[in-house]
Amino acid sequence: MISVRLSEEEYTALRGLCSLTGARSVSDITRDAMRAFLGDTTRETVLGGHFEVWHAHIRNLDARIEQLAAEIDTLKANLTN
Repeated sequence: MISVRLSEEEYTALRGLCSLTGARSVSDITRDAMRAFLGDTTRETVLGGHFEVWHAHIRNLDARIEQLAAEIDTLKANLTN
């Protein structure tokens, strides 16, 4: 058993990665990462596919935020007219 102290942000990021990758728990994703690390798999190889999924989600969120900001601007303009 290994115990690691994480900041709240680090733990939240790991939980988010679990959701994106389909891991059942933080422990599962941590074990997978350790297996890859011990097997001489590079970090880029391990996270590569997950990183792309994460980036796609971020791009989608960014686009949605821009869309919502435009809708808010339109609503404000309509209210002032």
